[in-house]
Amino acid sequence: VGPFEIIEKVGPMAYRLDLLEKLNGAYDTFHVSNFKKSLADPTLQMPLDEIRVDAKLNFVEEPVGILDREFKKLKQSRIDIVKVRWNSKHGPEFTWERKDQMKFKYPHLFSDISG
Repeated sequence: VGPFEIIEKVGPMAYRLDLLEKLNGAYDTFHVSNFKKSLADPTLQMPLDEIRVDAKLNFVEEPVGILDREFKKLKQSRIDIVKVRWNSKHGPEFTWERKDQMKFKYPHLFSDISG
């Protein structure tokens, strides 16, 4: 998320950030341990519209896209799996998940995928 401009140093280890209006209600002062270097690769930055927070302003991780599809062969069966991009508070994360379980829980991700 971000980058956001530092607008004020409020202590030896804390800074106030200029947050977007969409984040109104979130605390705008952070300890330096919460900061990371700005990512040089813009494709690794998470768009703000992909970020979800609950009523208590806790980060909610959700899948944002299906990137690939494979079949995993077991002894006597095959399992259809999909590579999922998640909106993680640590930046983009990717995992392989069972397609049937993802399709049941997140059907909107499969509107552009055949099968």
